[in-house]
Amino acid sequence: MKSDLPLVTLAQLSLRYGQDKPQVWIAYKGLVYDVSHSRMWKEGKHYEHWAGQDLTMELPDAPHTDEVFERLTVIGRLATIST
Repeated sequence: MKSDLPLVTLAQLSLRYGQDKPQVWIAYKGLVYDVSHSRMWKEGKHYEHWAGQDLTMELPDAPHTDEVFERLTVIGRLATIST
């Protein structure tokens, strides 16, 4: 159940960009994915996209569908700030 997943803040996500920590994480549509073992995210970069950030707004123009995320490991929910 997705509601049981831990919350991950943008600050925590930003530290997992593939350069100085072994974890490589990305967020998409409110979920955080561990892409550390994906050959497509070697060194925290996938084409013009960088790990450690929310890619929701960047991916509508991607040549693939959301189904690509089904192959990735969900590790958390992206924490949102409500005002």
